[in-house]
Amino acid sequence: MPVPAVIAGAAGEFARNTGSLQKAVAGLTPEQWLTRPSDHSNHVTWIVGHLIWGRHALINRIGGSWSCPGLEIFARSAKLDESCSYPSSETLQAMWRDSAAALDSALCNLTPEALAAPAPPGPPSPDGKVSGFIGVLAWHETYHLGQVAYLRSWLGHSGLFG
Repeated sequence: MPVPAVIAGAAGEFARNTGSLQKAVAGLTPEQWLTRPSDHSNHVTWIVGHLIWGRHALINRIGGSWSCPGLEIFARSAKLDESCSYPSSETLQAMWRDSAAALDSALCNLTPEALAAPAPPGPPSPDGKVSGFIGVLAWHETYHLGQVAYLRSWLGHSGLFG
C-alpha cells in the first residue's frame, strides 16, 4: 500500500535521510565515530543511536513493530556517558538499515483514521494528530542528521552534499 498523501512529505524526508545518513558516515573511522568537538557535544555514535531510538519509538507508536534492544542509552533526554559501552559503527549502521524497512512498512500501513487520531504524548504535533506527530519526527531526524553532517566536515571529510 502506498504512503498516505497526508504524510507523503514526511515519508519522503525519512527516505532521503536513510540514504543521507549512510553517506554522512561513509569513510569515518571507528575513532571518529567517538570524537567530539567539546565536552558539551555529542559524537556521531550517540547521534546515530538517538536517530535509531527515534525511529524505534515512532514505529512502535504508530502501530508498527520493531524491536531493537539497548536503545535506552540514546533515549530522549539521555546524556552521552563516556563510561558507557556504545554499539559499534557497524552495528549502528545495520540497525539503521533495519529501521528504514520497518519505518517504511509502518508508514505505508497507516489508515486515514489512524493518521487523524490524537497525537501520542511526547513531541508536539502542530495539528494535534498522529499525522503532525510524524511530520515533527521527520524534522527532528533531519535536524540531527545535520549535526552528523557538521561533524563529518569537522573531522576533515568532504561535505555531505558538496
